[in-house]
Amino acid sequence: MSDFRPPPHPASYGKKVGLVLQGGGALGSYQAGVYEALASSPYLPDWVAGISIGAINAALIAGNPPENRVAQLRRFWEAITAPTAWWPAGLTGPVATWQRSTGGLAAIMFGQPGFFAPRTLREWFSPTMPTSYYSTVALKETLEQLVDFDRINNAKGIRISVGAVNVRTGRFAYFDSAEIAIRPEHVMASGSLPPGFPPVEIDGEYYWDGGLVSNTPLQYVLDYYPRRSRLTFQVDVFQGRGQLPTNLEEVSERDKDIRFSSRTRITTDNFRQKHEVRHAIEELMEILPPELRNTEQANRLYQFGCVTEMDIVQLIYRPHEPQGACKDYEFSRVTMNNRWQQGLSDARTTLQAAPWLAPTPQDVGVRVFDVMHDILVGKSKAAPQATSPMEEVSTPDLQQKRKHG
Repeated sequence: MSDFRPPPHPASYGKKVGLVLQGGGALGSYQAGVYEALASSPYLPDWVAGISIGAINAALIAGNPPENRVAQLRRFWEAITAPTAWWPAGLTGPVATWQRSTGGLAAIMFGQPGFFAPRTLREWFSPTMPTSYYSTVALKETLEQLVDFDRINNAKGIRISVGAVNVRTGRFAYFDSAEIAIRPEHVMASGSLPPGFPPVEIDGEYYWDGGLVSNTPLQYVLDYYPRRSRLTFQVDVFQGRGQLPTNLEEVSERDKDIRFSSRTRITTDNFRQKHEVRHAIEELMEILPPELRNTEQANRLYQFGCVTEMDIVQLIYRPHEPQGACKDYEFSRVTMNNRWQQGLSDARTTLQAAPWLAPTPQDVGVRVFDVMHDILVGKSKAAPQATSPMEEVSTPDLQQKRKHG
C-alpha cells in the first residue's frame, strides 16, 4: 500500500469531519489502523467520540499533536501487548486458533501491562471485598503518560466525547470537552466494564462502561445541537452479518457480534428516520400560507426542523477468519498487528473510493456508505452507493438544504 494516494479534499465539500469509535476491547487496534489512514488524508477529524476502548483511542488522538498521534497509538498498543511480542506471526489453521486462545487465557490470568491486572489474594481477603476482578490503576498511569489532557481541554484542540453509565441511576452520561474539563477518570469510566473492571468515581458519582447502554456514540455526535453538516467515520469492531455457527465457540463469537453491533444499526436507522422528519418539517414550512406559518403551533413544529446534510462512512472490522469467543480480550501482539493492518487497509480503500464526493441527490439529507461491503458483494469500490445500516441500498426522500451551519 506504499502507493496510496488519498483523494483531494475539494473546497466545495464543506462538512465537518467526525470520528466515532465503538467499544470492543482488544478489537480496538483496528480503529488505530483506521486513524493512521485518516492521519495522512485530508479528512482529519475535528471531533472524536468513543466508548470503552474507543474512548481510550479517542483520548490518544485528541491528547496529542497531529504529528504524534499515530506514534502514541502505537506506543499504547505495543505496551499492552508486550508479553506476547515474541510470538510467531503467520500461523494458520488449528495452530493459529490455539495461539489466539492462549492469548485470551493469558489476559484472564495475568492481565495486560499498562492496562489492567488481577486483584491480589490480599484484596480478596480484606474486610472490604473488591467489586471487580481486575484493577485498572495501571491504565490511569498509562493515560497520564501518553495523553496531554491540557491539550484536550484547550478550546482550540480536537473535541472529544466519551460515554459512560451512572451506576446508581443507570442513566447514560457523555463527558464532552466542549462542556467540561476531561480527566483520565472520564476516559477510564467509559471503559470500566463490570464485573471485570471497577466503577470509577467522578464528582461523587460512580460510572461503568458506556457499552452497557450503547456501544457506539454515533447518536450523540449526530444529534448534538446545534447540528452541523458532517462527514462521520463510524468505526465498528463487531460485524452485524455473519455465518451460521457450527460449534459452541462460534456461537459465542456470533452472540457477541450480534449484541454489540445491533445498537449501531438501530442508532443509524433511527437517526435516518428522524432526519427525514426534520427535513419534511422544513419542506412543509415553505409551502404553508403565511396565516398558518406564523401560528404558535407552526413555530413549535419549526423548532424540530433541520436541513443539515449527514454523510456516514461505515468501517467495520470483518475478520478474514473466525476469531473465537475471546476475541475482545485476546491481546496478543500478532493479532493486534493484524487488526491494525486491516483497519489501515480498509480505511485506505475507502478513502480512495471516496463515494461521499459524488453529488448529493436533490432529495437526500442522510447518506450511509460502506465501501468494503460493496467490494465484498461485488459492487465497484468507486461507485457512490448510499447503503443503509442493514447493508441494503436505500435513498430517503429528503430535500437538500443547509441549516444550523
